[in-house]
Amino acid sequence: MAQLRQDYQEFEKRNTKIIVLGPENAQAFEEYWRKNDLPFIGLPDPKASVLKLYGQEVNLFKLGRMPAQVIVDKSGIVRFVHYGHAMSDIPQNSEILSLLDQLNQKNME
Repeated sequence: MAQLRQDYQEFEKRNTKIIVLGPENAQAFEEYWRKNDLPFIGLPDPKASVLKLYGQEVNLFKLGRMPAQVIVDKSGIVRFVHYGHAMSDIPQNSEILSLLDQLNQKNME
């Protein structure tokens, strides 16, 4: 999440809303969000109901969810998905921002 916070303004410039899902219950999630003053939306998903909609993997041997990044356009269409195999397997913000620029350019044409 630190990576997302670092370039949050760049995402905002692209009219992008960041939603982070987590396995914690609502109270724990809210406390974490408040303590860390995160600027984006946090959605507790302790039963993994939302992640299942997008095919995010849960790996009990790796202590839970694998990372996933999903870009959904304003019409609700998934435009990009990256499923990580480890917590270190997360695309750089520059890659995601470039994809957003490409998608925004296509929408302008």
